[in-house]
Amino acid sequence: MIIGCPTEIKNQEYRVGITPAAAAEAILHGHKVLIQSGAGNGSGFTDNEYTDIGSVIIYTAEELFKKSEMIVKVKEPQAIERLMLREDQILFTYLHLAPDLAQTNDLLKSGVTAIAYETVTDGSGGLPLLAPMSEVAGKLAPQVGSWALQKANGGLGTLLGGVPGVSPSEVIVIGGGNVGVHAARVAAGMGANVTILDMSLPRMRYLDDVFGNVFKTAYASTANTAKLIKTADMVIGAVLVPGAAAPKLISRPQLSTMKPGSVLVDVATSTNTDPGFIVDSCGREISFGAAAPGTSTAPITISAVLINFAVFANTAKLIKTADMVIGAVLVPGAAAPKLISRPQLSTMKPGSVLVDVATSTNTDPGFIVDSCGREISFGAAAPGTSTAPITISAVLINFAVFAVEA
Repeated sequence: MIIGCPTEIKNQEYRVGITPAAAAEAILHGHKVLIQSGAGNGSGFTDNEYTDIGSVIIYTAEELFKKSEMIVKVKEPQAIERLMLREDQILFTYLHLAPDLAQTNDLLKSGVTAIAYETVTDGSGGLPLLAPMSEVAGKLAPQVGSWALQKANGGLGTLLGGVPGVSPSEVIVIGGGNVGVHAARVAAGMGANVTILDMSLPRMRYLDDVFGNVFKTAYASTANTAKLIKTADMVIGAVLVPGAAAPKLISRPQLSTMKPGSVLVDVATSTNTDPGFIVDSCGREISFGAAAPGTSTAPITISAVLINFAVFANTAKLIKTADMVIGAVLVPGAAAPKLISRPQLSTMKPGSVLVDVATSTNTDPGFIVDSCGREISFGAAAPGTSTAPITISAVLINFAVFAVEA
């Protein structure tokens, strides 16, 4: 397959859909990888890093879209990009279609087969392509929130962890899922008093069992939420409904009870790029201000008085970490990856042991290739059933073992 990765053109989006490492894996599995020139610059990957592992550099988006059978991106295709999609293509990216009717209509019109990262599920119903970004966004939330708490940035002027003789800040995390847990762990690690609000009692029991007194949990009833946000220095919105727009959880009357200078952090994940958790008493959204969600910060005014500061924890702010983690989960191919070359193998100590874990998708000898990417046989023994000697230059130097659950 010809896989193309264009440069992201959305405002303040610097990530790249395919890292050099992911491109190398795709090429190893027989695919051709096209990279638009400069696509990796924002993440610190040069064109030379891609060509060194066999990718082809394309200099215009038009040419790349025309030549590619699959387009791999990070953010949803912008209007000009959607015009270049066609019926015999596959689009693989975060789409978050729920609040974006224009994009939905354009994709339907193009006939492209569009696969949204955020809706891909695994055998247990999990979201393997959304989870890494959720982890990054969750850990980022207290970091950007603590910056906003500084007085010069419009906040209360408090330190999350406090100091001896001064109490730490109160942090409320709404949602006890992947995002919320990572946000709570980081905030607690910074010394804050943290409470997670969630609607699921089994989930809260699990969090109490696993994390003990690292943070507290409370049922996310209207009364509890209203009570806790009054004393909160920071409120982190971390609720996700897969494939849907972000739910609105805090009312205008509740917002007006918060302390002047307190901070709201909304985690803008792939399906939650709009201000997610503030509504008025009639269910209408309150604007965070003029700033674009997921790209900046914006003040919230209630009765013309600035009382809060809203920050959007978008993973694009941590492009290097985000690219590396998504690249790791997007490596193509169901067969076992080949990770050790013949030259590397020959440097191992005579008599050393190789153990290959033969899982349900990795039942072949899994991790040895020569310098040209060809497999080296472990020996005559059947994988997953016994051990087999490996010979390099007719000299026995290693012994390979296959670890299977049988």
